[in-house]
Amino acid sequence: MNRFHAVERALRRAAPHQLLDVLREELAGRYAASSVALYMADYGMSVLQPVSVLPHTDEPISVHNTAPGRAFGSQEPFVEEKAEGPRVHLPVTVRGDRLGVLTLSFAGEGLVPETVEELQEIAEVLGHEVLVAERDTDLYLQARRKSRLTLAAEMQWQLLPGRSCARREYEIGAGLEPAYAIYGDNFDWSATADRLMLYVTNGMGEGIEASLLTNLGINALRNARRAGISIEDQAALADQAIFAQHRGSLYLSVLLLDFDLASGRVKVVDAGSPRMLRMRAKGAVEMVDLDAQLPLGMFEETDYIPQEFHVERGDRLLFVSDGVYEVASPLGERYGEKALAQAMLATRLLPAAEVPRAVLRELTVYRGRPMPDDDALVVCLDWYGR
Repeated sequence: MNRFHAVERALRRAAPHQLLDVLREELAGRYAASSVALYMADYGMSVLQPVSVLPHTDEPISVHNTAPGRAFGSQEPFVEEKAEGPRVHLPVTVRGDRLGVLTLSFAGEGLVPETVEELQEIAEVLGHEVLVAERDTDLYLQARRKSRLTLAAEMQWQLLPGRSCARREYEIGAGLEPAYAIYGDNFDWSATADRLMLYVTNGMGEGIEASLLTNLGINALRNARRAGISIEDQAALADQAIFAQHRGSLYLSVLLLDFDLASGRVKVVDAGSPRMLRMRAKGAVEMVDLDAQLPLGMFEETDYIPQEFHVERGDRLLFVSDGVYEVASPLGERYGEKALAQAMLATRLLPAAEVPRAVLRELTVYRGRPMPDDDALVVCLDWYGR
């Protein structure tokens, strides 16, 4: 058995809370690593939090202008040549979902490319094991937060599928602010061999009430989706579930999209206020106009009618909630379509996973204060097609 497979087997057999301890022992014995550190990206994707004995004793590392941050942003290994020996920073990513960075130090001479490639594969195995381990331990979830989440935010983050994902046909990135005090905005996606379904939700209300409403709506949509029915019927069933609970006093705005991965044909139901912009490969940005229908749960037994459009290879779609589109500057000027188009052009060279964070940073500057009055949700989808 070679050393990579030995490390992989050791990780798969490790207790959930001991993954890092087992990895340190294996990498020290088989690769002569002098130190091993795991950093998890926080909910705001602004810092890398060390996984250590709680409470944390190590300082978080910024994702900007640091060596681990460079590996996290580029999603490529980054090797530093130190006087005491090389230090390598490896992105820990699972199917496009960026979890964090694994940092290894070595004494002596530099690392050959083949060894760095092996270590990157070990980082990928570690990422898979961390996701599995989170079912049985809070260690890695606790490491992701730089401050305490509100209860509403805790409920919302547990509802989300991830913060990014990638396949050969598409790449998705999503961001939410304020990350530690979310009200009701949400995103969800699910893919099969031939289809991608994406929901973008603009929540209503504040705190626990908003979170409970979004949880009911998303789980109703998932229940209908897993029954194999169309998005218009998914919307109708979720509409009934929310109306039955709240009798029209609370409702949920959702944009539902069903992508055919082979043809690029998209069915869409616009049940509310989330906005969608499209940037074609040549750089032109346009708002995609849709027929707005009633939000879910406003009236009893609402019928929803899907529309269709096509995505082309190289298209970038940007989805935003009202907490982005309606934000006002200190002078009272709304962010709106023009500023969003400029933001899309300014971030056109970034991968989809990086775009939401960049747009949310710009939004903070625009409104002139760090904390928003409403949830700000940004979802970016890059379409590659088949």
